[in-house]
Amino acid sequence: MRVTLRAVASALVIAIFFIAGCAQQPAAKALAGQEIASWRGRLALRFDKPEQPSFFASFELTGNARAGELLLSGPLGTAVASLRWTAQAAWLRSNGETQHFDSLEALAAEATGTPLPIAALFQWLDGQPAQVDGWTADLSQLAQGRLLAQRSYPGPGAELRLILEP
Repeated sequence: MRVTLRAVASALVIAIFFIAGCAQQPAAKALAGQEIASWRGRLALRFDKPEQPSFFASFELTGNARAGELLLSGPLGTAVASLRWTAQAAWLRSNGETQHFDSLEALAAEATGTPLPIAALFQWLDGQPAQVDGWTADLSQLAQGRLLAQRSYPGPGAELRLILEP
C-alpha cells in the first residue's frame, strides 16, 4: 500500500489537534524565588464586525498583568509575534520589527484592533471572576482547560476562546 504525502499530512494535523485538545491546569514556574504563572494552548479572537478579521494562534503566556510575555505561533508552530511587558512599557516583535507601547493595554489594542481586558484575563485564568464593563467570562469549564469571554458592548461584539493544554 502506497502512502501519499497528503495522507501523512492529514494524519499529522489530526494528531496535533487530538493532542492539543488535552487540557490541564496552568503550571507555575519559579523565577528568582517567586512563582510565575504560565499557560499555553490555543486562542481564537472573533469579532461580530465582518471587516475586522478573526485571529487564531497557539500561545504561551507567562507572567501577570504587570509583567510578562506572550508568544504567538501559527498552525505549523512558526512564531508569529512576541509580546513583552512591564508596568512601565510594552513591546511587540513581529516580522523582524519591534514596536514600543506605553502599556500592555495599548499594545493589545494595536495588535488585535480592539481593547481587551488584560488584567481581567489573568484573573479569569486564575479562576477568579472579574467584572469588566461589556465583558462576561464563562469560567465553568476552566477545570477542563477552556475559557470563554464575550464582549457585548461597546461594539463590535467580540469573543475570546482559550483552550489550555499540557
